[in-house]
Order: sequence, then C-alpha cells, then structure tokens
Amino acid sequence: MPEITITIRKRPPEEAIITQRKFFKKTARGKVIKVLRERYLRDDVACGIKNCSLCSGFDGMDSKRTMLPFAGDISHAAFPEGHYVLPDTNIFLSQMDLLESSIFTPSIILLQTVIEEVRHRSLPLYNRLKALTKSDEKRIWVFYNEYRSETAVVREENETPNDRNDRGIRTAAAWYTSHLSLARKQLRGKNKKAPKVLLITEDAANRRKAEAQGISTMSIRQYVEKMSEDDKKPQLLDLLTAVDEDEIEPTRASAAATGTKASLYSEYLPQAMLLAGIKSGNLHQGHFNANQYNYLEGEVSTPAFNKPVLLQGRENMNRAVHGDIVVVEVFSESEWSAPADEVVDQDTTLKHDDAESGDEKDEYETEDNVLSKERGLLAKGKAKLKVKEKQPTGKVVGVIKRNWRAYVCHIDSTSLTSSNPSSLSLQSVFATPVSRFLPRIRLRTRQAPTLLGQKILVTVDRWEPTSRYPEGHFVRALGKAESKEAEQESLLLEFEVPYRPFGRAVLDCLPKEGDSWVVPPKDSDSKIWEGREDLRNLLICSIDPPNCQDIDDALHARPLPNGNVEAGVHIADVSHFVLADTSMDHEAAARGTTVYLVDKRIDMLPGLLGTNLCSLRPFVERLAFSAIWEMTPEAEVVNVRFTKSVIASKAAFTYEEAQLRKDDPHMQDELTHSIRLLNSLAQKLKAGRMAAGALNLASPEVKIQLDSSESSDPIDVEQKEMRETNSLVEEFMLLANISVAKKIQETFPQTSVLRRHMPPPSSNFERLQDILLKRRGMKLDVSSSGALAASLDQCVDPEEPAFNTLVRIMATRCMLSAEYFCSGSVSRDTFGHYGLASPIYTHFTSPIRRYADVLAHRQLAAAIGYASLHGSLHSKAYVERVLNVVNHRHRMAQMAGRASVEFYVGLALKSRNEREKALVVEEAFVIRTFRNGLGVFVSKLGLEGLVMFKRDTQFDPENYTITIPSGPGKGDTTIAVFDKVFVKIEVEKDKNTQRGRVKMTLVHPVDSSGL
Repeated sequence: MPEITITIRKRPPEEAIITQRKFFKKTARGKVIKVLRERYLRDDVACGIKNCSLCSGFDGMDSKRTMLPFAGDISHAAFPEGHYVLPDTNIFLSQMDLLESSIFTPSIILLQTVIEEVRHRSLPLYNRLKALTKSDEKRIWVFYNEYRSETAVVREENETPNDRNDRGIRTAAAWYTSHLSLARKQLRGKNKKAPKVLLITEDAANRRKAEAQGISTMSIRQYVEKMSEDDKKPQLLDLLTAVDEDEIEPTRASAAATGTKASLYSEYLPQAMLLAGIKSGNLHQGHFNANQYNYLEGEVSTPAFNKPVLLQGRENMNRAVHGDIVVVEVFSESEWSAPADEVVDQDTTLKHDDAESGDEKDEYETEDNVLSKERGLLAKGKAKLKVKEKQPTGKVVGVIKRNWRAYVCHIDSTSLTSSNPSSLSLQSVFATPVSRFLPRIRLRTRQAPTLLGQKILVTVDRWEPTSRYPEGHFVRALGKAESKEAEQESLLLEFEVPYRPFGRAVLDCLPKEGDSWVVPPKDSDSKIWEGREDLRNLLICSIDPPNCQDIDDALHARPLPNGNVEAGVHIADVSHFVLADTSMDHEAAARGTTVYLVDKRIDMLPGLLGTNLCSLRPFVERLAFSAIWEMTPEAEVVNVRFTKSVIASKAAFTYEEAQLRKDDPHMQDELTHSIRLLNSLAQKLKAGRMAAGALNLASPEVKIQLDSSESSDPIDVEQKEMRETNSLVEEFMLLANISVAKKIQETFPQTSVLRRHMPPPSSNFERLQDILLKRRGMKLDVSSSGALAASLDQCVDPEEPAFNTLVRIMATRCMLSAEYFCSGSVSRDTFGHYGLASPIYTHFTSPIRRYADVLAHRQLAAAIGYASLHGSLHSKAYVERVLNVVNHRHRMAQMAGRASVEFYVGLALKSRNEREKALVVEEAFVIRTFRNGLGVFVSKLGLEGLVMFKRDTQFDPENYTITIPSGPGKGDTTIAVFDKVFVKIEVEKDKNTQRGRVKMTLVHPVDSSGL
C-alpha cells in the first residue's frame, strides 16, 4: 500500500498548484513500497522584505514577524547598494559561533530547506538555530521556500538528497534576486540598483553552479575578509571555524598534498568497517575517559570486559577527546598492561612545544623529541608494574560521535610569537583548557596579545592525523582570570549549564496575576478545587537548609484513633503551572535541573514559580500533591493514598531550628509533637532500610562562610553538620519516592519515569579491598549491598574517628552513578536501587528543581484518575530522549556545584592566608600513592590535592607506600595510604594557564618543600 504524505497550506487546493513525486523505498525488512509525496504550493509566501510592493498584503507581512530592511545591510564594503545573506546548511552546521555573535549583523534569509536539513543533521545545532531566529539582536527572515510555487523543487531521478537540497537553495537565491529586482523597479523614483542576495557556501562545486546561474556567491571567509576595516573584523575572522585547507591556507594545503608532513596518528577506519567490527565482536565501542593524573593514558569501558580497555600513549588514544564515543581494537593478551602509577602533567612535559605547526625552531622541541620523551615516560611506568594486575589494552580505530563543544581556556603566554597588544598579526597559539581531561588546542588568532590573562571560550573544529593537537577557533572572552564574574560564567559554560534569562515565550506561560496569584476560595467557580482535598487544617511544616526559598516539600504526622499514625509528605504541585508541551515545559526539559552554586542558583523554572507560587512557604495557601500513609507505631506501612491538595504550612524550620525544637523538653505544642512523631517513625524507617542492605555512604560536605557585606567574599570553610532532622526529612522523601514509583509503574509499565542505581562490578572495589587488607588488615565484602554495608561498619579505627568516613568516601567513588530511565526500555530485574536496597525508585519530591519529578507528577496524576496523561508520556522513545538530556544535565549540575565549592574554598584559603599572614596548615589523609607524589584528602575542607616530589623516591606499588629521602643524617620516611599527614595549603597562580590552583606541600612527617 503506498505511503502518502500530504501537507496543506492556507489556500484551498483548487487555488493551488499541486506537485507530487512517486518514488520507491525499501523497508527495514527488505520490502519495497511505493511512496507518494504531495504538497499544495502557494504563490503568496512572503519574501520578508519590508515595503516590498510585490508581497504587500500577504500573510505574514505584518508586525507579527520582524521583516528585513528593504536595502538589507549596507555596511559591507563589497555591497554599497545593500545586500542580504542567504547561507546554506553547512554554514549553520560549521559556523554557528559566528552567526550567533552579536557583532555579526547582516540581514539573513533563512530557508525552510536549511532548517529541516540542520534538524536532520544535528539536534543541538537545530536548537541553537531556533534560538537564533528568536533573538532580538538578529535580523532573520524564515522563508518557506518548499511551499512557494516558484522556489519549490522536486527530487529528480538518481539525485541525492544533498544535491536536491543544494539545488533548492540555489533556486531560492535566484528567485530572490529576480524578485528584488522587480520590486525595486516598481518603486517610483528609485533608480538605485537592487540589493544583492548573496549565497554563502563552503562548497566550491555549489559556488561554481551558482555562478553559472548568475547568483552572487562567496565562502564565509571571503565574505568576512571583504568587510570594511574596523575593530569588528579581527574578532569575526577569529570566530570562523577551520574548514577545508584550500579555503584557508593554500600553502599549507599544498605542503600536505605533497606529503611533506607525516601523519602522527593512524587514519580512522571507515564507518562501515567500524560498525561491522562492533557487530562481529572484533571491535568494541564505548566512551573515552581521559586520565586526570596522566595525560598519556585513557580508558574506554565496554560491555565485553570487566575492566576498562586501557589506552597508553597519544598514538593509541588517536585523537580521542574526553567524552567521545569511540571504537577500540583490543591487543592480544600478551600486550595487556596496567595504568602507570605516576603523575604526568601535560603543561610540564610539553612546556617547550611549538604552536606553529610545521615551523620548528631551535628553542622548541621537535615532534620526534616530544614523542620520544612521552614514550620514555610510558616505558618507565611499565617497567615498575610487575606486580599489578593487567587489564585489556588497545587503541582507538574510529570515532562514532565527537563530544566537541566550546571549552573554557587560557592562552598559553609562552606560545605567543608576538606579545605586542597593538599587533593584529595572525599567529598560532595554544589555548589550555581549564579541564585537565582535555588536550591543548591550537588556535589561530589576531587577538592573542589582548587575550592574555583572560578566560576565553574556544571551540574545537578538527583534529587532523598530521597534527599533534586539535585545532579550534576563538569564540569570545569571558573576563579577567580569577575574577569572580569570569570564574562563575566559565564554570557554567564548562559544565554546559543553561544560564541565560528566561525568554518572553516562557514568561508568557506564567499566571497573568503574577505575585498576586492566590488559591481561589473553595466555593468559587474555579476548577482548581475539582478533585483536590482540603488539607489546610493539618499541622504541616517544612524543614530545609538555611535561607531556602524554593521549598518543594512539607510534612505532617498525627495519631489516629486506631493507634496507628498518619504521616504525609506534601510536594509542590508544579505540574499545575507547568503544562505539557508549552514553552515553559520545553525550557524546563532542556535545563533539566536547578544548579546550586555557592553564592547563586540557576533555576530550572522562573522565580515567580520556584520561590513564590510553587514554594510551600508558611502561612499561605499553596497547591500540593500529597502522599499520605497509615503506619503502625513501628513504621510499617498499612496503606498509602495520593491526592492533589491545598495546604497551608504552619511553619518553615531550618534543620537546626527543628532539631532544637524536638530536643527542648519545654516545647509541648502540637507542632513539636508532630516533629517528634515524624522523627520516631523516620528512625524506624531507616533501621528497616539498613537491615535490608541499604548503604550509608559519604561524600565531602563543606559549608562556605560568605562575607555578609555586598561583596559576598568567602572568608572561611567549615564542615556541614548533619542532624537527626536531616535524616528525618530524607527518610520520608525516600518513602514517598518509592511509593510513587510503585504506583506509576503499575499504571504505566512501559513509560514510567524511574531512577535506578546499578550494582557496581566487583572489579571496581579490587583496589580498595587490597588497600584495606594490606594497610589495615580489614576485609571488604562486596558480594551484595548488605554485605558491603556490614563490612563498612567494621572499618573502624578507635584512635581515628574520621577513618570510617574516609573509607565510606572511597567506597562511594567505586560506585556507578544513579540514572533516570524509562521502565519499558530495560529489563525488570535491573530496576533496583543498589544504594537504597529498594527494588524500585523514582524522583517525585523536588519538582521545582528537577524535571524528572515533573514527569513523575504528571504520570501519578493520571494514575489516580485526576487528569489524562499527555500523549508524549505514552511514547517510550520520547521519554527515553528526555531522560537522556535530564541525566546529562543532572551530572553536569553535580560537577558544577563541586567546582563552585572548590573555587570558593580556594578564595577562602587565600583570604585566610592574607588575614593570618601565614599559610594554612591542615590535617589530611593519604588516599593514593604515586611514584612521584601523594594524593591527599583534607576532610575539614572537603578538598583533594596532590603533593609532588622532585627527588627520586622509592615506590612500592604492591604495598601502596612511598619512601622519601629526608636528607643527610635524618633517615628516610615511608608514607602509606591511610596515613595521617599535615599539609601546607596555598593558592598560587599558574604562569602558563593564568588560573589559580591549590598547591599542597607536605610539612609532616617530612617537609617536602625542598624535595
């Protein structure tokens, strides 16, 4: 049966030209079917040019869309009569940084063909393109060329889709040229020439065809280079992505063509061979993870091996960048190796490297010298790995998906050939990324001298086999390095946190009443009360951290006449305000989560909702989604019900305030009794979880004390204090999440939004098990979560209370990350949450700050019959796609939060140094030993760092010890993992990268300042 696709535009069929095309396609099962595509074309699709006499009165030629000026852009030196830019698809795929720049301001005609092709080729770039069309700074007209009768084209026999699209773009450019010429003639008194319509394309063949048709055309580089000379031009040239070398530097292209520059890396295998190799099991696919301690090593986790595949040497990593999805070939087992136990720093090893490719100088090291040095470092590491267990070892033979994006960097001052600030000469320099996981990026820029000392944004463009480094282009400067503003923005950019203000379309979704919105009276005509319970009489309160404004949850408990207890968790009813498939919903889905930094919060939802209308503040009526249990005094659940509700919280406590109230024997009011009842139940719930095998893990938790003045500068760091009331809230939130997970999974077994924590492979714990056994004689049983929990309880040092916490932190790092998933996408036996020892789990309790919770609210509302479920949440593919984004945003938000704490800890330490006129000395534990240093953890500061030694040491990897020479007549000092040491901490500025970093020096049991 033929597949028929019909698109109907505004005009009735009898007034339209109909074009159709029959063609055949083969289905996945090999069946050939006839396909009929049919479109109704129009002749009244507006060109978008203001005051165009030919299009006056057409639909769209009004104030709803911003039209282009009649002369277009007249500022370009090559087009004094004015012009419009019509870019093809590849311009948007490769030059989006230039197009997004606020100083790139020509009038742009954006074709429907281009939009659809970008959407097909890259969803992230498509989203950026959509945002670009809505920008108030840009003059862009979207022209629906596929529906205009003169510009629509039909794919011809044996014509590829790409060729068809190129032809369609040329057709539209030619139509615009003739259309503008005719429109100009009809304007009385206008003798000037019509403005040009300039087709911008990097495809040389496409340009030749366009020129043959009389269409004006240029490459994007030619267009920028022919601009008027002003301050913007160098900036725009720097924004250009490196494309084919014949477009940029013919001399370099000629050199490469004649073979004068040898390949440093192997060519990647064709995609077809990669896919065939993966299918046959000869090749393996996985994410490439760089080693933060050794830039010459990386790993790729694959399902075929219990341990990650080790990649040693840059040749074997073969241009992979952290986060890339790569394909690896595993060597024969005789060639397997183990990671080197040495810190190898890229900045130190390559400090004399030359940024000018192919232009070796006496003071710089040659390619051969650097490679020889790196091979020596690898050989040195392997020579001392006799007793360590080996792991699969291999090399990258292809890349499935690049993780390239814009990276926060600094210009390496030593790579400049000219540091004259007034010089605009083009030079190659190294941009050093903030992240230690990334290689240096070679950058060609005219602004290098002015960018020194600043944080900048750099996008990677390509990495050729003949280049030791990836090449990229400058995007923009963020500000002076170490300034609080630049550091905050760079942190958000580095972890891909969407932080721009909410757009007008999102804000238009908010209640029109704004701050004055209130819950309507119960006896009003409002539909809000339909299906809601009135719980305003309950003694409900919230317990949160200090200064919490987005209060997601509140609780209550009261005795029942039958001797049982009623306990309730009440969650902000965010889904009432954030409706499915609205601009606000799409924005929340894209952001995924609220990001908490030390001194600011990047909200998932506009502040009107997050800190007001949805926040369960005391003494005001709020909409909620309630989970209410009947429980025995022993915290056994008799039943649970879910209901939409209206509540009025009676108090908002901090954890400390609630704790003091609970512990004060003089407080005997009903609210205090409710808190005590909740605490009693929470203790029993926790005991039950622990008995079932739940883990009590740990992570570094510190609190930054900020100056109360307007500066908000950090002045000190202290450990967070955990109280009973922290656990009280946690236990009831866990119970709510588990209860909701069961309900939505029963109702929507294929599409419920759940969260799981997979059991970690036992190999993840091998190192920690070996360290505990050899250093402390303790055994760690990892056969189950219960066994692990029990053995962690036994890892106690009576003389060192912090030892157990340290072991729990190290055990946490052996775990896999929890993740959101769609219930129909994985097998039922993988639903469980390992850390909580629960067979099923979801997130329901924080919808103000987590989008997954909003989805769970919608599913729960449908499950209890309150509302119908939006069609998107019946689609497994849709749920999977959204949760992939949410998982990524969640991980990035966690890393951004940690990085923010680390930055402010550094500022606080610097403040203490200046205030006390002395370096900070703190107690630390050794958590790792290297041949040339120690990894230490300062628990008081939640800070991890390296202590490096310059002198030769005696390293015993089997027993995790390092012996340090203390000097003549003093004997040697041996230090092992778990030993307590004292370190001197200072914040220094790296001369090359211009970033502040924490430097640690051992002061006891040995002073390493001279080592």
